[in-house]
Amino acid sequence: MERTKVRLAKDLKDHNAPEWMIKNAIDGYYDDYETDIATPILQLVIDCEKVGLKDIAGKARNGYYDSTKEEADKWMSGKAGREALSELGSFKDILFPGK
Repeated sequence: MERTKVRLAKDLKDHNAPEWMIKNAIDGYYDDYETDIATPILQLVIDCEKVGLKDIAGKARNGYYDSTKEEADKWMSGKAGREALSELGSFKDILFPGK
């Protein structure tokens, strides 16, 4: 399956988005798990609206560019996911039973 950030970069390119937005997509800036910002999809919507990409902004609002379950599972089994779970402490068992 194609990565969400790759699909986003292709859509941005197909809609003649500015190069900086395409680069952001490729670099994972708008990705739920690769970014350092708290709300990457909201930032994508804001950036799209600034440059007139209303179609992509709408798709983002409707979840089209949210990470997939497979991407979430991969993150969860990786170093960052394990570190996040260990920081949750006792809440881990409530939020993620059996993990």
